[in-house]
Amino acid sequence: MSVSLRADLALIGFGNVAQRFVSLIEECRERLACEYALECRIVGAATRRKGVLFDSRGLDRSRLMGPWAAASSPMSGALQLIDELRGSDADLRVVVETTTLDIAAGRPAIDHVRAGLSAGCHVITANKGPVAFAYAALRDQARAAGVQFLFEGAVMDGVPVFNLVREALPAATVSGFRGVVNSTTNHVLTALERGEPFEAAVARMQAEGIAEADPSLDLDGWDAAAKTAALANVLLGANLTPHSVRRTGIQPSDGERARQVRAEGRRLKLVASASRTGSGVVAAVVEPRVLEGSDLLASLDGKANALVLQTDVLGEIAICQLEGSLTHTAYALLSDLVTLRRREVPLAAPVRRIP
Repeated sequence: MSVSLRADLALIGFGNVAQRFVSLIEECRERLACEYALECRIVGAATRRKGVLFDSRGLDRSRLMGPWAAASSPMSGALQLIDELRGSDADLRVVVETTTLDIAAGRPAIDHVRAGLSAGCHVITANKGPVAFAYAALRDQARAAGVQFLFEGAVMDGVPVFNLVREALPAATVSGFRGVVNSTTNHVLTALERGEPFEAAVARMQAEGIAEADPSLDLDGWDAAAKTAALANVLLGANLTPHSVRRTGIQPSDGERARQVRAEGRRLKLVASASRTGSGVVAAVVEPRVLEGSDLLASLDGKANALVLQTDVLGEIAICQLEGSLTHTAYALLSDLVTLRRREVPLAAPVRRIP
């Protein structure tokens, strides 16, 4: 019989992803209890705009969507919430970090993660910044504190990239990777091939909540560069930041090129790649590339993403995501939560499978 555990969750950031995560927790409550012997409670949240909300008895979605108490500053609000979580008697105390990416230095997300780990809390995040700017330091801090730092949602939403390598590829070494990892740019390039205007394709991604109100992080290649740095740091043992990645984005003038190569049976894609050089240095690049039609990455349309890992014993392994959405990213947080539960007290056996 598996031991039932309670997880108290504190949300740092309460945007679209965090709101969908809260809903997903409610939708999966019975499954989490029956299959993983896990009870989850949202006990608090902190954001830059709304301030801080905390209740040790738990908060439902309606209260989270209502008014909060103002904090003196965004960082003080996050620290206040983490301090409240520190006092919880739950089996798992978890900081859930979902603030937006800061491409300059990864802050304040890095500071939120460090504060959570220092308080003896596990931290899960969908923010690329901490992994892209400070992975090794945060990994070592988590190990020293005896807690977990997990980030499956940082790349390709809920598709298991980091978990795949960590859990399913023992005794294998990843030597490099290449992929299409930004949904907005892949959608725009697909639309340009059809003769659609650049601006209209970007606006569609904004309307769906995939691209930000300021889409320059996607279009200029910064989002892909952050994901590339995160992947290189974790899978290749690199010490990169997004600024270490050679980067070229896409622009309206790429439309003519995209249509021309498509007529030739090839495709123009924004490709992220990294590999270890002969001297042991990891070189990383994000740039538009013309791919042969037979290339797996050339087959990706619309919001589809894919990552090809180069390994020593299994050759190339491809991971594909045909769709991306807020639910996929929220699921990555849920997946990390289940991973925490499995590591805390291993399950003797599934309690009950729900059809």
